[in-house]
Amino acid sequence: MENVLYWLWMADVLGIASPSAGLALKRYGDARSFYTQVRAGLRPDFLSRAALTRARRLEPGDLSERLADCEAIGAAILTPEDPDYPSRLRDLPDLPLVLYVTGRTDCLNGRRYVSMVGTRRPTPYGRRACGEISRPLAEQGIVLISGLADGLDGEAHKAAVDCGMETIAFLGTAIDKTYPAANAPLRADIERLGGAVVSEYHPGFSGKMQGTFLMRNRLIAGMGEALCVCEASLRSGTINTVGHAERYGRPVMAVPGSIFSRTSEGTNALLADGRAHILRNAEDVCRVLGLAPEADLWQNDPGDSNFPDLSPIAQKVLGVLGPDPMYLEDICRAAQLPAAQVLAAYTELELAGAAVPGPGRSLAAAR
Repeated sequence: MENVLYWLWMADVLGIASPSAGLALKRYGDARSFYTQVRAGLRPDFLSRAALTRARRLEPGDLSERLADCEAIGAAILTPEDPDYPSRLRDLPDLPLVLYVTGRTDCLNGRRYVSMVGTRRPTPYGRRACGEISRPLAEQGIVLISGLADGLDGEAHKAAVDCGMETIAFLGTAIDKTYPAANAPLRADIERLGGAVVSEYHPGFSGKMQGTFLMRNRLIAGMGEALCVCEASLRSGTINTVGHAERYGRPVMAVPGSIFSRTSEGTNALLADGRAHILRNAEDVCRVLGLAPEADLWQNDPGDSNFPDLSPIAQKVLGVLGPDPMYLEDICRAAQLPAAQVLAAYTELELAGAAVPGPGRSLAAAR
């Protein structure tokens, strides 16, 4: 557990959602090395004066009480070097350096993941759309990701729970708090059914809550292979989540709504501006993910491949392709690879029969 203390220290020094977290790990490898370098007098160019002050005043051992607090409530502590840490979050530039988890951690990897979000004050139309899209996805084994909030977040989790399936909730509060409190029974059901409740905030966290939910939104966006918006106004936390999904190269889908409904202004704008695929049913989501609508998805991990001889780069490119042609810049963004490497993978994928070319240097999975 000694290494965990260095990760707690690094997370406290850099702060939650630090845009420098990924850069720090690329330069220094892990939290212990970062601690050693900083305490030896190094001041990285990305370290603010306030962060440097925290680094000099705080010791890893000062945070040992958190270990006991987590043990007391049965919360796991995951760091990027832990095998149960969500692999879909590991490559984010502002990745979480520490995650606190209640429930089961084995649902955080090796499945197919879709994020479902929307307004906290949905109309009956929004609730019905969210439920009728979420339920068949959960039944097929897709793990639904949301934020355990009022409204459509809760509807998505309930759809999975009603099917007896796993779902993952990201909190904007301390891991030992449920907000709203009325969703505590839903949280208990999530944990009982093998799902997970995840937070960047340790038990007993009493810091300022301003912005914590907006920072949480990036994890909802990053964990999903696609972000589905069922109903949202123009200015909302949901649209903030959309921005994170776009930043990470995750496809966005939106349910069209009435032109007379304020709660559909956001989703309609996403569709009108070309920022989202149309979302009418679960089959639309499956198409974006490159899945057969009726497939059994329990073993349908995007890491699994019918083309094991492909190079790692080609495998990564194939992993982001779907049945519809994707253009070069979209593939680069989704795979987080430079254009030269993606273009080289084009030829390898075509020769292997794993992908087919489309117009304008676009590419689609051959499945």
